[in-house]
Amino acid sequence: MKIIVERAAFLDAVLKMQKTVGTKSSMPVLEGILLSAEKGLLTLSSYNLEMGMKKEMYASCEEPGDIVINARLLADILRKLRGINVEIETDDRLSCYIRSGEALFNISGMEATDFPEMPSLSEGENLNIDGEDFCELVKGTIFAVSQIEGTRPILTGINISVKNGVLQFVAIDGYRLAIRRKKINIDNDIEFIVSGKALNEVVKLIDEETESVEIKVGKRLILFKISGYVFIARLLEGEFVNYEKIIPTDHSQTTTLNCGELIDSVELVSLLINDSFSTPIRCAFSKEELLISCSTAQGRAKEKMAINLEGSEFEMGLNSRYLLEALKACECDKVTFKFNGATAGVTITPANNGDEDMLYLIMPMRLK
Repeated sequence: MKIIVERAAFLDAVLKMQKTVGTKSSMPVLEGILLSAEKGLLTLSSYNLEMGMKKEMYASCEEPGDIVINARLLADILRKLRGINVEIETDDRLSCYIRSGEALFNISGMEATDFPEMPSLSEGENLNIDGEDFCELVKGTIFAVSQIEGTRPILTGINISVKNGVLQFVAIDGYRLAIRRKKINIDNDIEFIVSGKALNEVVKLIDEETESVEIKVGKRLILFKISGYVFIARLLEGEFVNYEKIIPTDHSQTTTLNCGELIDSVELVSLLINDSFSTPIRCAFSKEELLISCSTAQGRAKEKMAINLEGSEFEMGLNSRYLLEALKACECDKVTFKFNGATAGVTITPANNGDEDMLYLIMPMRLK
């Protein structure tokens, strides 16, 4: 194989594909990127047996061929090279010569035939979603995905559904719930679960020039086409949590707060918290005042906010990180809190549209 390709574009593709490369794998070939060259075209492929990616780009090809190069090493070399173009040449002994400017590297490649075949998806349900909307939905829910598979690996994914022309993303980790919705022009109803890891990488492919995200959903696989990249991942199998039954249908107390001011207050008080999973912030709601405080081995802190509480006074403990992530995801001036006392989950919605487009629910923590 002998090709010449633009260095900056090549590096950008390699960096984006690194996250779908295996790490510390028993199969070293999975830690590499497969380069396949033919006339005028270079195809890059990465696959870690859970998700994979392909990218086609223009290249001057003097000799067609295939080789696998360690992704981390290739990225490091391309990042340091200074030439506009990069020439890659391989021989029968899998030696790979990388030239750019006055620099020359001679590294060992791996056999392309050892690279596992990436699954393909020919049939499935087609969806076309605006790139900005897709980003907004993922970023507005992915923080509530469970980071530990444990006994319920289904919670490491986001439940995506289309029903009556409404696209909905739902994430839940057992302690909090995040729901985002968007009206779209799709008639068919569909529901599936995609891992948070996969969606996190898909979002990274979306930039300002991305007009839409093309999606094909099969029985076990999902395929995304974004800005010249093809991303494929396995769907999570199983039944998602019946989250609707934990959303309160009525409430005993409610208040509307300035979102920015509340974020500042929670961040301020949380400066003394090293472990938000064991140390809650104490939120005391009175008719005209919210007192936020915490007490740790480092000291004590408190902050007050003026409020207008409807319903009886109470106090509850909340995980500061969970609260901040929900507040920042709302991206609005004012938020409405709805409570059913100190021991039930609190729902948070933008004050301007209720729970029509987004809803966050956080379970309280025990106060000592």
